[in-house]
Amino acid sequence: MSERKPSLRAGGSAQSRFQVDVVTEGSSATAPAPEESKGRFKVVGFMDPGLGPNADIGLPPDVFHEPDTTKSDSVSLHSTGTGQTHVSDSHSNTYYMRTFGHNTIDAVPNIEFYRQTAAPFGEKLTRPSLSELHDELDKEPFEDGLVNSEEPSAAEEAAALMAKEAKGGAVKFGWMKGVLVRCMLNIWGVMLFIRMSWIVGQAGIGLTIAIILMATLVTTITGLSTSAIATNGFVRGGGAYYLISRSLGPEFGGSIGLIFAFANAVAVAMYVVGFAETVVVMLSDVDALMTDELNDIRIVGTLTVILLLGISVAGMEWEAKAQIVLLVILLAAIANYFLGTFIPVDNKEPKGFFGYHTAILFENFGPDFREEETFFSVFAIFFPAATGILAGANISGDLADPQSAIPKGTLLAILITGLTYVAVALSTGSCIVRDATGDHNDTVSDTVNCTDAACSLGYDFSICKEGGCQFGLMNDFQVMSMVSYFGPLITAGIFSATLSSALASLVSAPKVFQALCKDNIYPGLGIFAKGYGKNNEPLRGYVLTFCIGLAFILIGELNIIAPIISNFFLASYALINFSVFHASLANSPDRSGVLTPCFSTGWRPSFKYYNMWVSLAGAVLCCIVMFVINWWAALVTLLIILALYIYVGYTKPDVNWGSSTQALIYNQALTHCLNLSSVEDHVKNFRPQCLVLAGYPNSRPALLQLVHSFTKNVSLMVCGHVRTVSRWPNFKDLSQDYVRCRRWLIKKRIKAFYSPVFADNLRHGAQLLLQAVGLGRLKPNTLVMGFKNNWSDGNMRDVENYINTIHDAFDLQFGVVILRLMDGLDISHIPGQDELLSPGEKPPKESKDVLISVGPAKDSDSDSCPSKTHSNQSSPLIIRATESKNPLSLTDQRLLESSQMFKKKQGKGTIDVWWLFDDGGLTLLIPYLLTNRSKWGDCRIRVFIGGKINRIDHDRRAMATLLSRFRIDFSDINVLGDINVKPKKHNKLSFKELIEPYRLKEDDMEQEAAERLKAQEPWRITDNELELYKAKTSRQIRLNELLKEHSSSAKLIVVSMPLARKGTVSSALYMCWLETLSKDLPPLLLVRGNHQSVLTFYS
Repeated sequence: MSERKPSLRAGGSAQSRFQVDVVTEGSSATAPAPEESKGRFKVVGFMDPGLGPNADIGLPPDVFHEPDTTKSDSVSLHSTGTGQTHVSDSHSNTYYMRTFGHNTIDAVPNIEFYRQTAAPFGEKLTRPSLSELHDELDKEPFEDGLVNSEEPSAAEEAAALMAKEAKGGAVKFGWMKGVLVRCMLNIWGVMLFIRMSWIVGQAGIGLTIAIILMATLVTTITGLSTSAIATNGFVRGGGAYYLISRSLGPEFGGSIGLIFAFANAVAVAMYVVGFAETVVVMLSDVDALMTDELNDIRIVGTLTVILLLGISVAGMEWEAKAQIVLLVILLAAIANYFLGTFIPVDNKEPKGFFGYHTAILFENFGPDFREEETFFSVFAIFFPAATGILAGANISGDLADPQSAIPKGTLLAILITGLTYVAVALSTGSCIVRDATGDHNDTVSDTVNCTDAACSLGYDFSICKEGGCQFGLMNDFQVMSMVSYFGPLITAGIFSATLSSALASLVSAPKVFQALCKDNIYPGLGIFAKGYGKNNEPLRGYVLTFCIGLAFILIGELNIIAPIISNFFLASYALINFSVFHASLANSPDRSGVLTPCFSTGWRPSFKYYNMWVSLAGAVLCCIVMFVINWWAALVTLLIILALYIYVGYTKPDVNWGSSTQALIYNQALTHCLNLSSVEDHVKNFRPQCLVLAGYPNSRPALLQLVHSFTKNVSLMVCGHVRTVSRWPNFKDLSQDYVRCRRWLIKKRIKAFYSPVFADNLRHGAQLLLQAVGLGRLKPNTLVMGFKNNWSDGNMRDVENYINTIHDAFDLQFGVVILRLMDGLDISHIPGQDELLSPGEKPPKESKDVLISVGPAKDSDSDSCPSKTHSNQSSPLIIRATESKNPLSLTDQRLLESSQMFKKKQGKGTIDVWWLFDDGGLTLLIPYLLTNRSKWGDCRIRVFIGGKINRIDHDRRAMATLLSRFRIDFSDINVLGDINVKPKKHNKLSFKELIEPYRLKEDDMEQEAAERLKAQEPWRITDNELELYKAKTSRQIRLNELLKEHSSSAKLIVVSMPLARKGTVSSALYMCWLETLSKDLPPLLLVRGNHQSVLTFYS
């Protein structure tokens, strides 16, 4: 491979900066590759300029390039087997180009590396991982296609499929056809033609414009918020649901997505019924009713919704063409009205139309509320006409560039339609009087009593004050049709407005619902996630929307549900506004109220014309408008959203969208941690913060469940896992193990952190955890371990590490808690424990993934220290094994049963606390915390203390006084006056047999040999040591006898753990003390605090 530096072409013409050489695998002529190419990749060098017609792009003569503007600059080559070589841009292929003149597989920055799914014109590109660049050369690289152990989700695979189908010619709309047209058609509803004149008559021109501006203010703020969210990254299909869910998380998104899709489905029925009512009125005028008015509305509505379904199913292209046709009709109708206002006709004057006159303008400028109408009731009638601003965003997946189209189209549509409504209000209020009789004979006869604007124009409509008039702004809903140049065109405009809105809703509902179902927020709805055709059309969603719409058309009672639907839309607007506020708030404002530079790195919208406080005001305004429109409908809407929010929050869907909620929680947690660090510890706020050495979480469930019982929602719990490996595993294995363990903890609802470390042995790993785990005040202060049940059968060096771990904890001022169950704790060796598997990793029926502690055998530390690995590879969490048909042994059955003993309610019984030595109160605090839990609520605390025969009553009263001052309930206090009685002879013999294999027996060997053996095996028990601690040994034997006598039926025993002076008591003797004290008893906790008070009776 050439090592020459790149040269420029003599002619001065531009040459590609990156050149490639074709590398023939297996060729003996190829020079040795540099180090980095020895693994997965081959490194290629620069070509000499002028080597062929393709030299401009660095290609040899037999290589052709497939142009693709979206592909990476990081070009590589691979053979096609046809004599030619293709240029490929996937780093997973064999060849790489040189970067910046160096032989390296490092890739230059490329947009394709940041895509979450497949690229539009090819498979997803991935940059070389850190492990591929950094790991040792003989290490196995990651599998192709996965980066940092990320496995594509179902949603990502679906999106990748969509991207591939896009190459087949999927229809994508620009900002005008996709957003502007749809939004204008939705906002220009039937309200424009049949209610706008009535609103002007009631509220007057001035208040009508105020109503329009208020509604436009709400929609404009929402439009700005929508634009901000839409430009904060790539937008996929799902409209309002996608925007809200990716900003606020699945709880809010899932809640609003469901009701928003339902609201659009029912809106189809509302618009179709409005169209059908107009048709039936026309049929009634010519006496052409088919049956009666109600059934005719149902018949026309059914036929209409079937026609609209056909247009929708035909595809988005046909639906867009239909929308264009309807827009042309609607624009013609609006122009037709304004044209008619400039052409006064004498026969229209009796009906109240006189053309533009200042007298009419002044008369209609003020309000004239009638029939108990108020400003807010009129506003409630008008506001639904201003909705529809999300019509473009709802088809975000069908837009060519949603980030540009949504802001531009939505805001321009709000401006155009707002100006149109104001123009119509000014026009109708300036040329039409409020009341008219329609009678040509009602001319002015008495100018004294006639003071209305019509009087100055020659007509006297004063009789209308008594009621009964059918014309004018207040009485004739079809007045715009009368004013227009060509009346039937207004009717066509009404048809266009209703049908376009119905068609937009019929398209929006399935699109939103499909996106919701793809995310699997609500289990069981996945059937509607499937798309068909090049545009991934949700045909099943169309059918569901059609059925919902048809059902409400046939019911016909839309007046009751209409306010709820309007409130559903408003709730969506409120949450969109709140999303922007929440995401901006995650930037952590400082005390001056000015946002500090982007602490929430995910919130970087390119649309800058928004403000977090304006968005918050918009959210509040939306909520106010909800109650103004209909207070009971607003309450129903909020209750439905709350119920869905609680459901989604309870089910906790397995999604992670990087919501602003996560960013805000992080900022708050960080702030609180820092605030805690500035406050000194106080005994009243003490809580046992536990570091639990449990290995893999599901290997010792009883240990975790018991600790979780007294730490849940009260204090910190960290599952420490010491993994002893001879070689550091790669990041992929580490991350997969971590995810599986976290998944198990979440599934079991154990509120704990998982913290693995790699070390040479248990003691070294525990030292790392004891010193490093925690953050500020959120730092463990109590070490919890399992008892080594089979310690005597294993390597005594493991026992030495185990005991030294306890000593290290005491050195660091930790409290120590050791749990012993009669049957043991470790269940990892039992086949079938596959609970750390994700659903996609479940084994087939004919085989089983067995969770095991990897090692040569089940050694002596199986119940105390984490799983060990002695292979060169990282510890495999799941091992594939043939399913065993052999039943479990009786021992394993008992072990499995006891592993779940703390998961169930304990029932009535006692927790016996043997508070023999004052350790600061931890021995008493843990049982108290347990009895505050529902699982242990029926248990009562019995306290056992040591004492003298002649002071039993005194000691009992003293302890009762102390417990009452601590405000700890107890059922009984037992003073053990016979605690110093000598133990039984056979128990002493048993202890002697227990220690026999571990004695040094220095009297039977030379002093030098004894010292050498003691140095090699420091756990050996010397004769001098036995004699020195003879009394303490007898006490452990005697205590075990008393425990069996008094607490054999207890639900749990908590006993003060004996201390061994470091450097004086050997590990074997200390282990024998613990074994003797705790053997053959119910579940037992050995507890020793750090001798700092954890209880106080001061307020």
